Amino acid sequence: MKRPVQDKIIVGKTKRQRFLKHNVPKPRKYGQRLTICIRCGGTRRHIAKYNLNVCGRCFREVAKELGFKKLR
Repeated sequence: MKRPVQDKIIVGKTKRQRFLKHNVPKPRKYGQRLTICIRCGGTRRHIAKYNLNVCGRCFREVAKELGFKKLR
C-alpha cells in the first residue's frame, strides 16, 4: 500500500507547521554536499581554487578553454 502524498493529507494548520518545523533539512555548514559544481551539480572532486567551483569531470572538459595545460 502506498503512502499518501504530504499535500493530500488533511490536517490542521498547526500540526502541519509542527511537522515541517521538525522534518525540513537543516542548512549545511560543512561537508561534501556544501560545495557543488556550477555546471553539472556534482559534489565529488570539487575544484574551488581560482574560484572555479567545478567538479573534476567538468574541469577536464573546459580546462583548455580556461587556459590550463598539462605539464606531463
